[in-house]
Amino acid sequence: MIYQVVLTMILSYILVKMIIKHAHILHFLDVPNDRSHHCDIIPRGAGVGFISAFFISILLFQYQLFIENSFIFVAIFLVFLVGIVDDRYEVSARWKFIVIFISVFLMWVYGLTINSLGSWFGYEISLLTYIALPFSMFALAGFTNALNLIDGIDGLSSTISIIILSFFVFIGLEYDNNLIVVLASFTIASLVGFLFLNWNPAHIFMGDSGSLTLGFIISVLSVLSVEYIHPVVILYLAAVPILDTLIVMVRRIRRGKSALSPDKTHLHHIMVRFFEMNVRKTVIFMGILQIIFSSIGYMLIDIIQLDNNKIISFLS
Repeated sequence: MIYQVVLTMILSYILVKMIIKHAHILHFLDVPNDRSHHCDIIPRGAGVGFISAFFISILLFQYQLFIENSFIFVAIFLVFLVGIVDDRYEVSARWKFIVIFISVFLMWVYGLTINSLGSWFGYEISLLTYIALPFSMFALAGFTNALNLIDGIDGLSSTISIIILSFFVFIGLEYDNNLIVVLASFTIASLVGFLFLNWNPAHIFMGDSGSLTLGFIISVLSVLSVEYIHPVVILYLAAVPILDTLIVMVRRIRRGKSALSPDKTHLHHIMVRFFEMNVRKTVIFMGILQIIFSSIGYMLIDIIQLDNNKIISFLS
């Protein structure tokens, strides 16, 4: 599968270059505002390129897997579509959430949803059917939006995503789940092709077509993985975007503002000022932070399973 991943990376790079070349025609342009870290008009919508590379490669190299799990790819594609529309015309947060809810509902129809919160002290906490669906909707929409929110400086969102996805590859390999391995690996490949053009100083931004779709893909991988690992592990594997979003929202609510109102209080805004506006140092620091959290989460997989087995043996 190595050559498939390499070809996906190359295709992603080519398609993103094409987006840069035709950004003015496509109206994929990011005009600076008071929250921007750039002063010039920069092309955006790179997600159209690298997510297209992801889908094309899946269809070319993993067609059987695509057919067997077509509902997952259709759900991802719906989120991708609303991201494209947002990059071109701008879509309200309400409509983004509606599309994500529809995508989650589609997966629920086919049996892919969050049915359990894991085993605690030897007891499995299962979710009733009428609770599992809304819980899954808000959980997946929440994380999808979390990754979208950290897409604030050059290379950050793609770097954090590559790190998170790499650990999902390890999980897929360890538990012999080809779907997890393929989803994560092909997404990493498409991101690497894009990162060559997004590393500071960026030639293009990923836009919502990229950040929303990435967030949703990682959310889907999380749901697939909880069959093997405790849900708490997921919180570590994707700690940086989750913690950043929760802290920012709590801070906004305490100030009497909407939890979804934009500002410059995200972790990357704070850290880039700490590093004296050095974007590369900020991205590297936050990447290392995510590696530490993800590593802790990965180590917790065996620890939690061992503790649960001890508790079950004790109770029996």
